[in-house]
Amino acid sequence: MTGKRDSMRRQQSSLFVAGVALAFVAAPVAAPVAARAPLAPPTGALPAADAFFTDPALAETRALIVLQGGKRIYERYAPGYGPGNRFISWSMAKSVTATLVGDLVSDGRLELDTPAPVPEWRRTADDPRAAITLRQLLNMSSGLKHIESDPPEAADTNRALFADKSRDIVAHATAAPLQAQPGTVFQYSTLTTHILADIVQRTIAPGATTPAARRRAMRDFINTRLAGPAAMPSLLCEFDPQGHLLGGSFCHASARDWANFGQLYLGRGVVAGRAVVSPAWVDFVQTPAPTNPAYGGQFWRNRTPANGKDSALFASQGPADAYAAIGHLGQYVIIVPSKQLVVVRLGKTQDDRLQPVRTALGRLVNGVAVP
Repeated sequence: MTGKRDSMRRQQSSLFVAGVALAFVAAPVAAPVAARAPLAPPTGALPAADAFFTDPALAETRALIVLQGGKRIYERYAPGYGPGNRFISWSMAKSVTATLVGDLVSDGRLELDTPAPVPEWRRTADDPRAAITLRQLLNMSSGLKHIESDPPEAADTNRALFADKSRDIVAHATAAPLQAQPGTVFQYSTLTTHILADIVQRTIAPGATTPAARRRAMRDFINTRLAGPAAMPSLLCEFDPQGHLLGGSFCHASARDWANFGQLYLGRGVVAGRAVVSPAWVDFVQTPAPTNPAYGGQFWRNRTPANGKDSALFASQGPADAYAAIGHLGQYVIIVPSKQLVVVRLGKTQDDRLQPVRTALGRLVNGVAVP
């Protein structure tokens, strides 16, 4: 019995070490920006928003913010949470990484429709992966073989973030073979976004060959091109032990700063009169991927997906121009241009219980009048 207990302890210890292998090396907080607006009106101003904290079907909502026309019209937190907390992005980080890619496309340092600059795919003259374009990576249509989450023990994402491949997530991501012609099949893939994050790092600092140098280069780029000018001073992202940005999964920010991220896109890339992201990039991330009308450029669209399954948002309720950064366990930054609306919902709801949350988000969005 003692031997069995010791074996279980060793297994638990191994899982813990694998998790710690993520090396929670995070970017320092960006320099403070302009002071925030005062708190929102009383929470009862939006009953459809209050429901997130009173309806058991919408548990566990931890923070909810609604902006309209750039002004906070609702803000509420669950007990134990508040404006000072950072909330994990999960896959909302993909939209952050896409924003960094967009900066480099706007700078002319990357191009959407040329082969993606991934050295691992150019080591031999006949590697078919060398033809994968940046656009195809952004649209999740690279054709790379990938298991996102099921079965959990074999999922590429789990192995890369928490288990045997966590020491070098880029090596694991770029080693994937093709299973489909690039540009022909939609395959949601967290590792695809980690490839995008590595492309950003190689582009801004090609001489950064140590983990410390990679982290430093990406921290500086995130802070100077996004966190500072977009008024997201709490934004903090993690790296693997090799200094690769975990840009598909692990960024953290306050609920207000996640709302500011949505406002960046609602404002077509302009914050306080400064162009942070180009309008062309704002248009691109909303443009339907050729392989899935419900997906754009690392953002989800409020449309029925190609496979006909449930929308990632609330397609049956509309509005059709809503799009969002979405993360595991019910993280949402929803942008609705037709209503000048940003809705942020952060929490911990199991993915198989998210449909009531999506429906309630649609009810909330549709219940706010056009300004």
